[in-house]
Amino acid sequence: MQLEDYKKMGEKELIERINKAKKEKNAVILVHNYQRLNIHQVADFLGDSFTLAQKGSETEADMIIFCGIDFMAETVKILSPEKRVIVPDKNAESTVTFMPNVEELKKLRDENPNAKIITHIDSYASIKAESDVICTSSNAVKIVEHYKDEKIIFCPDKNLGEYCRDLTGADITLWNGHCSLHNEFSEGDIFIAKYEHPNCLLLAHPKSPTEVLERADFIGSTSQIIQFVEDNQDLINEKAGVLIGTEVEVAKMLQKRFPNKPIFPLADHAVSEKMKLTTLAKICYAIENGAHEIEVDKEVSEKALKALDKMVELDKIS
Repeated sequence: MQLEDYKKMGEKELIERINKAKKEKNAVILVHNYQRLNIHQVADFLGDSFTLAQKGSETEADMIIFCGIDFMAETVKILSPEKRVIVPDKNAESTVTFMPNVEELKKLRDENPNAKIITHIDSYASIKAESDVICTSSNAVKIVEHYKDEKIIFCPDKNLGEYCRDLTGADITLWNGHCSLHNEFSEGDIFIAKYEHPNCLLLAHPKSPTEVLERADFIGSTSQIIQFVEDNQDLINEKAGVLIGTEVEVAKMLQKRFPNKPIFPLADHAVSEKMKLTTLAKICYAIENGAHEIEVDKEVSEKALKALDKMVELDKIS
């Protein structure tokens, strides 16, 4: 069967086939928070990129279907080299604008020979392999704090790097990249959202521009924003709702979980188009046919794993 045949199937049939194939192939499905809600319903694990990679490595599955971006799937493969890692859409590529390549990062290191390279998890394996340590949006400040007495090169997200620099005072050289989704948030978005939903708290992602972060009531990664909503139900009422300053699907997910709470996306334009390439038809085709397998060079994988392991080590320090 070709992909076009799967696209003609209804949602119920696709889900039944996906669940059947999971059992037959000893597979698990990892779904990023930014996927559409109908994709969430087939998830064995739902979360941010590194959490999903960890969950995949802990399973006894032979096959992992990763519903996200290709560089996230590479991290899954690095942590689970013995497993087959499949992405439903091979065009779900980098959402980072001005991602460095290996040659550019090596040149920057040569210009700053004593600097520590801290790279965000949402980057390609080849970039991770040239880094001293990886960070996530959740632990970036903590990782930078550890090295604040040394020169730091932070890539690829300049907004997150600036946020870390402001909080730690570290000497950071920033790579001029950004998340194409979060970088589009603006003061105008806040003005409109606050006008439409007065008295709402703004929960902002640290990859957002400084002008947005300065007006936020809470700054945190996607998982931390979700946790904030879960932990602060008493604060969220008809007098004070929340604006979710990350991908719109997160707001939709929280609205579904807490239907009686005033929860709104900061801006409707905050859509990860690459994430939305994943469909139930493509998942079904991928799991039944083993389509679009992710491979990472062994040497690159081993070097990248060292940087990931360093992050885990530092993250455990209280």
